[in-house]
Amino acid sequence: MTRVPFVLAAGLCLIAACGGGDNEVGEFKNDWVGNEIKIQSLTDPKVDGVICHLSHFDRGVWDRLGKGNWFENPSNSSISCLQTGPVTIQNIDVGKAGEEVFDQNQSLIFKQLAVRRIYDSDSDSLMYVSFSRKIVDGSAKMSLSTVPLYGRDVTWERGKPTP
Repeated sequence: MTRVPFVLAAGLCLIAACGGGDNEVGEFKNDWVGNEIKIQSLTDPKVDGVICHLSHFDRGVWDRLGKGNWFENPSNSSISCLQTGPVTIQNIDVGKAGEEVFDQNQSLIFKQLAVRRIYDSDSDSLMYVSFSRKIVDGSAKMSLSTVPLYGRDVTWERGKPTP
């Protein structure tokens, strides 16, 4: 009976660490052990008129119990972004590294799923890349989506940067 409090505490930590946010727009089970694909809508806090949809894997309880590693989800993700109206771009970082616009824990402490926005002045487009951040060795699993700005209704609040 001494394991019951530990299991309850572990379950609560798991829910807190790996749960979806209030921006979840879809989810479905993809196998019989309860693993799910979750889809979240993401808005860029500095870019109006663009929405991204991020899909990622969420391990079910049976998978966690059977395979161990209770507090971690896989690094897999996919992202797709599109223009939903007139685009207004605030003061964004236009350097090669861009800036992070979203992150979510994928494990209790060490792994995060993140989205970074980068502006490509040569093609006049915004790129959004989803990737996994793991403190020890990183992950090469990533996905990229591009939103073209050329010929679109775009307002730059601080003036359009020059290439």
